[in-house]
Amino acid sequence: MNRSLQQLLPRAFSGALGKTLFAAATTQTSRGFATGVPFQTDATGHILPHGGELKNLFVKDAAKQQELIASCKHQQECSDRNACDVELLTVGGFSPLTGFMNVDVYDHVVKNMRLPGSGLIFGLPVVLDTNNEAVKEGDRVLLKYNGQDLGVLEVESKWVPNKAREVKECYRTSSLEHPGVQMVAQERGKFYIGGKLWGFELPKRVFPCATPAEVRALLPAKQDVVVFQCRNPVHRAHYELFTRALHAPNVRPGAVCLVHPTCGPTQDDDIPGIVRYHTYEVLKAELNNPNIKWAYLPYSMHMAGPREAIQHMLIRKNYGCTHFIVGRDMAGSKSCLSGEDFYGIYDAQNFAAEHAAELGMQTVPSADVVYTEEQGYVTADVAKKEGLHVKKLSGTKFRQMLRGGDDIPEWFAFKSVVSVLREHTQKSK
Repeated sequence: MNRSLQQLLPRAFSGALGKTLFAAATTQTSRGFATGVPFQTDATGHILPHGGELKNLFVKDAAKQQELIASCKHQQECSDRNACDVELLTVGGFSPLTGFMNVDVYDHVVKNMRLPGSGLIFGLPVVLDTNNEAVKEGDRVLLKYNGQDLGVLEVESKWVPNKAREVKECYRTSSLEHPGVQMVAQERGKFYIGGKLWGFELPKRVFPCATPAEVRALLPAKQDVVVFQCRNPVHRAHYELFTRALHAPNVRPGAVCLVHPTCGPTQDDDIPGIVRYHTYEVLKAELNNPNIKWAYLPYSMHMAGPREAIQHMLIRKNYGCTHFIVGRDMAGSKSCLSGEDFYGIYDAQNFAAEHAAELGMQTVPSADVVYTEEQGYVTADVAKKEGLHVKKLSGTKFRQMLRGGDDIPEWFAFKSVVSVLREHTQKSK
């Protein structure tokens, strides 16, 4: 692989930006993106949700809500991560799930990456944890979040999970140096409880997160929808990558790109969600491109590499996307001690490509783009062939310039985005 792009933006935002850049399409096999088979559609002309039906767990009737609340023996305050999962279950982002996984579903997904019975692929378990010894199977639990009544869970299963097995299967490591392993081992409670969920309302957020049904209504019918997943501000290289993806060989004319950042809890050194949201909003207004749609995903990152790539794909399928751009070292992470990567640079890409047909989606090859003095952004192979001069700016230098008030080159970052980041940087000093 040509390393120019990696050298261009190697560690922006504490290494997170570099991980969202895409590798060159060096393994262009039919398994990942050259199938060209039209996707199955629903009555609206959009791709069928995972499992064939977009679940909606909302209970809107006030009397029914009060009846459910009155039947609860327990209350539980949700963490930020729990609240994201409740929201995605309620709106159908985790379709075909109708609640938190019970023990049988959990065990099957951990071991086989599939739901029992249907055999549908599912990347990671969706579980609710608790330390409440009093909760019993058959009980109902009122789920609360910052004063809100989010919904009611009917407990079908309560168990002490084998967390060591869970993290080894899902994260491919049991080392506490991995942030996802730390989360499972240290943040989650002693027990998992699973069962049917009734949703009342969505968590109140400082920025809106459109539901799958709402996003589908924004997207054109019977057209390819290429989704760009990120968890950091969009810079020029990102823009080049996802706009070029609309012209990939397996993407049909008339396609649109959905920029769909995750805005839930992520790594500690990532930029806060509200700041990221502001960068997206100003860039959306600046670009004003009808071929680019924007929405925000209330998802909590696990940094689980290959299996998280599958999770992102099935969620985006539920939001109406047909094609997924798999980033370089997508959802990857490093040891907090040695700095070594837990996953190979192409592990997530290859894994997603292997399972794309089963998901009924396609992955998109992405160009390795670099910025040149002579022609602006071009692919790395063109730059090398024509002897063009590649310009580089390290992530460390970028952060220094941001803090120091220096001018940021427009070939590197959009002015509107820089303005938001600079304001945040000054406030955080």
